[in-house]
Amino acid sequence: MLINPNELPLKQAANQCQALLSNKRVLVCSKNRLTLAALCLCTPILQSLIGGATTEDEGLDLQLKFNPDILITSEDLEKGYGIRLVERVKQHNPKITTLIFLGRETTDVVHEAMDAGADGVMFVSSVGSGNGDFIKALTTTNDGGVYYPKSVRAAATAKVKQPPELIDPLSEREREVLRCIIQGMKNSEIAESLFLSSETIKSHVSTTIQKLGVRDRTQAAVFALTHGLVDADL
Repeated sequence: MLINPNELPLKQAANQCQALLSNKRVLVCSKNRLTLAALCLCTPILQSLIGGATTEDEGLDLQLKFNPDILITSEDLEKGYGIRLVERVKQHNPKITTLIFLGRETTDVVHEAMDAGADGVMFVSSVGSGNGDFIKALTTTNDGGVYYPKSVRAAATAKVKQPPELIDPLSEREREVLRCIIQGMKNSEIAESLFLSSETIKSHVSTTIQKLGVRDRTQAAVFALTHGLVDADL
């Protein structure tokens, strides 16, 4: 991987990141101390940083003390587990946005991260690939959506859980809305895509969440992917 700080796309990404994180409180956790220090000292993150940690318990302590808006963590930590940290902070604050980078690109690990409630799941191998996953994750989750890029969706659907028999099956329209949620679309974008009103989409989202027996649109997306209700190739 080659990084040129003078390249326009990199500068634009830094500016986007700074704008997206303004007025946010950010907690960063990583096993690698050099990575953690570099992220914490990065200007777009530094402006919003409430703290950084290398262990699961340290991360949870900072979350309880400062109640950040966003958690950015790696899968592996010096002590503990990043996915378990996501689950624990979500238990204390369901509204926190959690983004996790996975080193292991297996179906089981992806399912584990999704089941923990991660709003954005990315692979470490995507960093520096030019896909812009981190900025896309910040943008999508900032609008209340979830961010599971195609590579993550493919891993999630490679091995699915036995889908339960829903008492009230999803309609085809509700499945269309669910596919849009998985792609990180907000209601206004779904409405435009399906040529429906925002109020109609809001109703479909609410009904879909209720039928699946989940809490929110993040859990709806996770349920759909891990139970094979939608194709990965969206």
